Amino acid sequence: MDRELIFIVKEEPEGGYSARAVGEAIATEADDLASLREKIREAVAGHFTEDESPEVIRMHVVRH
Repeated sequence: MDRELIFIVKEEPEGGYSARAVGEAIATEADDLASLREKIREAVAGHFTEDESPEVIRMHVVRH
């Protein structure tokens, strides 16, 4: 699959970060951006089969 998946990342007021995929029902959260990257990879792997998995995963961090 030659497809890109974009996650919108928000810093949460109570601390940490949340991420939601654009166009897919995938969401996750973590305490820091490094942990969030890993959790996004895990969530994507659990959502798609290996053949369906996107080639590129991007994070777009929304700053307040």
